[in-house]
Amino acid sequence: MGPSHTTTLNGALNSSATTITVVSTTGFAASGAIGIDAEYITYSGVTPTTFTGCTRGVGSTAASHASTTPVLQFSGATGWGQSAASGVASQLRLWSQNNYGQDLIINPRGGALYLWKVAANPNEYNRAVLLASTSPAPYTTDTSCPSVCNSVAVSDSSRFVLAFGCNDYGETEIDPLLVRWSDQENYALWAPAITNQAGSFRLSTGSSIVAHQQTRQEILVWTDAAIYSMQYLGPPYVWGFQILGDNISIAGPNAKATAANITYWMGLDKFYMYSGRVETLACPLRQYIFGDINLQQQYQFFASTNEGYNEVWWFYCSANSTVIDRYVIYNHLERIWSYGNLSRTAWLDTPLREHPVAAGYGGRIIYHEDGVDDGLTNPPSAISAYIQSADANIGDGHNYGFVWRMIPDITFDGSTVDKPSVTMTLKPRQNPGSNYSASASPTVASTQNYSGQRNYTVQQFTEIVYVRVRGRQMAFRISSDGLGVQWQLGVPSLDIRPDGRR
Repeated sequence: MGPSHTTTLNGALNSSATTITVVSTTGFAASGAIGIDAEYITYSGVTPTTFTGCTRGVGSTAASHASTTPVLQFSGATGWGQSAASGVASQLRLWSQNNYGQDLIINPRGGALYLWKVAANPNEYNRAVLLASTSPAPYTTDTSCPSVCNSVAVSDSSRFVLAFGCNDYGETEIDPLLVRWSDQENYALWAPAITNQAGSFRLSTGSSIVAHQQTRQEILVWTDAAIYSMQYLGPPYVWGFQILGDNISIAGPNAKATAANITYWMGLDKFYMYSGRVETLACPLRQYIFGDINLQQQYQFFASTNEGYNEVWWFYCSANSTVIDRYVIYNHLERIWSYGNLSRTAWLDTPLREHPVAAGYGGRIIYHEDGVDDGLTNPPSAISAYIQSADANIGDGHNYGFVWRMIPDITFDGSTVDKPSVTMTLKPRQNPGSNYSASASPTVASTQNYSGQRNYTVQQFTEIVYVRVRGRQMAFRISSDGLGVQWQLGVPSLDIRPDGRR
């Protein structure tokens, strides 16, 4: 069996109740089975907000459940004479949240809107409540508040609450392309009237809204086929929508970030940017990334910034992984790409903190760009770090190149050991597509062999290194794996001369 629809409990549920109250039963069958935590329950009837005639603990144990616990519908049971279904990937249940002053407006994807208010007593903590049930002065309760929504935002300057992919006014069924907004400065009033600015607009391109991003003068809205600009116009139209481009994709709700007033995002097969117009972002790593990616897990993908280094980061799952295990970085100032392996589930880059903060799968909060060793272990362990260039050649590859000396141009500022060092490696090969030559020796200049991969230890204050390496193409690599080592690479110089064609 498998879940086909979802809602949440609207109030706590004890272990004996036979009527279950939820936020909405939209999309559920007239009779059938539901699951709450580990409990399996059958029901014989529904109303817009309840399941009736419930039999509790079918093949399981009846239990009590807290308010807002997810409720899943089950259908398609298999039995004798039927083939068993194979496993399928279900959509990740993401939460969106935005500040409304000191309060917080929250929405689980496919669920209702909630409000968390700051307690008057700093030693007390309030629970979030349904936005439709709140009535704080000077606001009044409005049952037209969306009961189901895919994501929520609060416009920065005009202070509207925006619901993306929600049910229309007077309806209970979700419309994945509908955008609704509350009255200005009033999160509880959603019923459109001539005396307020509440309203809605249905996008025309695509089948569902995937993501949205606030920028300086507009809100960008992505469907699964286009990107729109959403701008505040004032009464009577309130918000205006303009399509910026069609046949545009985005990998997931969080696969976008804005840096230096330019928005960057990962699509399903390429990267894009928006600086007033939509453009494809040239990426030399495109085949490496999109040729080895698990798009079934695309709702896990996310992007963020590292403004201290002018970078935009994307974290994603490789083809054989169901969790995030890779990243790709774009330096928007120098227009340089880099990539690597790293598992992170969230990233926060803010001027309120000295360093970016990330979350990992181990349930830990990690400070990035702070310290020189791996603080996830006790005691801290060395970080294995490296940079490797693409292959380079001379004369369009007609001649072999012979490298005989190298000026490293590297600093070790911030290292905590007396003699920090790195290993610089020259990796030659004879032709494109051939393997790199095997290492002749792991130490420095102990052989006169003109071919083979060569490793050279470069310590602090090293001005020049004499080498003997020959190849038609050559890659440069710098690496370190020692405790307390921190380094920064400048522009190393190689003396290279033509050395024949074979």
